[in-house]
Amino acid sequence: MSDRKEFRDLATPEAAREAIGSLDLSPEPETVPLREARGRVLAERIDAAIDVPGFDRASMDGYAVRARDTFGADEAEPAELDLVGAVHAGAAPDVTVEPGTCAEISTGAVMPDGADAVVMVERTDELDAAGGDPDVERDEPDRIAVRTAVAPGDHVMSAGADIAAGARALGPGTRLTPREIGLLSALGVDEVPVEGKPRVGIVSTGDELVRPGEDLDPSRGEIYDVNSTTIAAGVEEAGGEPVLYPHAGDDYDEMERLLRRAADECDLALSSGSTSASAVDVIYRVIEERGELLLHGVAVKPGKPMLIGRLDRRAKEGTSESPGESAYVGLPGYPVSALTIFRTFVAPAIREAAGRPEPATATVEGRMAVGERYGEGRMRLMPVGLLDLNDGDLPLVYPVDKGSGATTSLVEADGVVAVDPDTEYLDRGERVSVQLFSPDVRPPTLLGVGEDDPALNRLLDRLESPRYLPVGSREGLRRLRDGVPDAAVVAGPGDREVDAVDLGGWRREWGLVVPEGNPDGVTGLADLVDGDLRFVNRSTDSGLRRSLDDALDGLAADRDASRRNLTDRIDGYGLTVRAFESPVRKVIAGDADAGLGLRETAERLGCGFVSLGEQPVSVRAAPDRVERDAVAELAGALEDLVDTADDDLLDDLAGYSRNSRNDP
Repeated sequence: MSDRKEFRDLATPEAAREAIGSLDLSPEPETVPLREARGRVLAERIDAAIDVPGFDRASMDGYAVRARDTFGADEAEPAELDLVGAVHAGAAPDVTVEPGTCAEISTGAVMPDGADAVVMVERTDELDAAGGDPDVERDEPDRIAVRTAVAPGDHVMSAGADIAAGARALGPGTRLTPREIGLLSALGVDEVPVEGKPRVGIVSTGDELVRPGEDLDPSRGEIYDVNSTTIAAGVEEAGGEPVLYPHAGDDYDEMERLLRRAADECDLALSSGSTSASAVDVIYRVIEERGELLLHGVAVKPGKPMLIGRLDRRAKEGTSESPGESAYVGLPGYPVSALTIFRTFVAPAIREAAGRPEPATATVEGRMAVGERYGEGRMRLMPVGLLDLNDGDLPLVYPVDKGSGATTSLVEADGVVAVDPDTEYLDRGERVSVQLFSPDVRPPTLLGVGEDDPALNRLLDRLESPRYLPVGSREGLRRLRDGVPDAAVVAGPGDREVDAVDLGGWRREWGLVVPEGNPDGVTGLADLVDGDLRFVNRSTDSGLRRSLDDALDGLAADRDASRRNLTDRIDGYGLTVRAFESPVRKVIAGDADAGLGLRETAERLGCGFVSLGEQPVSVRAAPDRVERDAVAELAGALEDLVDTADDDLLDDLAGYSRNSRNDP
């Protein structure tokens, strides 16, 4: 009698998925050069180490001016300014713009000292000592007539406006496409930590198989080996590294040798063929004798004969390490069955081990989350993000557009909506077609907006595929009120009238960042008002700015003055930067004597700190989103911060403290 393996009780597809899910296919993370990182998946968060751009730069050709010199200028009465020189892209400015002067400047050039705005060349006229007489020959103009008024910051991209030092650039689990690699290049990153590629050994069995390129004898029933190359391509597409082994035939000893070799060298050993119950199909015996057989046979068509198990590894010579084991999956021999089983059961496991997302279609239909006005008469390729609420309706589509010079627009967007030149307005709720940047793009599970914060960066690392837009507390609340994000992060005494559910948060110490040793002896806000100190502020959307202005209101009340009286005396009060590290960087560079910031950032970067108090940081969710899984996950992480004494979210963050149950 032949020793034949019978398929008596076929496993369900769910059981097969559970069996494969119990296998460990995950390789160790590795570091690769940026030039080799396309398609890889980040193993950890990358924060910006520098401001991008690293300097205040002109965003168009024109003249660098002091904005106050143009106030009141118009076509009838232009402001006339002395031309003191020119600044070109890629060169350090060698001129200073004093009151009543200007400097010619090209797009991308460094703003010269003294200038705080750019007037576009189209709104100017050249003059000379002859008063602009067109009959008088001249080589270079002496004076420039400015026919419009500009405000500080007009046509200037400030340092860090694209992405600021300390900001969360990319999170763990991000797949690196040309968009992300462009951002990392802009940050000067030359190598990145990525998830390792699972090595998948592929062994084809069956005496009838012949490798492509070799001679085929159909009279002996020989066929070309389709599975090895097909499955290898599938492994690579799923994010793994395929390793092809020699053809095994149906020889038991050769099968065992190749499978053991694949197990020793790879995270997953895959075989195709020799999995059915015929007398010559012996591969399942190899698994039973050399490892553990978890499953044989699945109730699917095609693909019933399937093996799942583990193979013991041999210890490396000269080491005492535990050899461990390799995962094993046996695929059916028929190519259609093998590929079907691979794509249904094995490819998802490889993708998960490699950190790859499930594939998505290249075009999706969505609905506008907000109204968007456009009327320039040109086709617009509008970068947009997607948020699928899983409410049975189309995904939300929201514009993500910081301008053509901002690389982060690419990372924060999932695709583009082509807006017809004749379309002047897209209504909220209007159906649109989104062309994804890649078929692999998937919308984030959670969309958050608001304040930037070191603890928040850590919190986001705990969530599955979040997207966070650091737009500031005030803008975050506005967007939450408009119904776009799932949650907004608000620092300081933000507007509590917005209809939202408070999920929790923490507290952080804020104040004035000063050089190490506090050489100017700064003790508080009064020194900014009364002393000769250069100050760098945060933008008005920032929660830190709101706390500062409230504190200045208190000081003004003590002095029976207005806040404006005080801020006019603070040198640099109107000089604002985007992110929590930016003021510290300005102080370190010697560009300011004090900056608005956090104790955590000051201590981490080696600066002094003058405390002005604590401020709450709260995470608020849209009331109609609190039941979403992603929002529930966020709420759970915040709950752990209060309830779990050993939660490490705030560890090593100077000046941070937990909320208690009694905190508002």
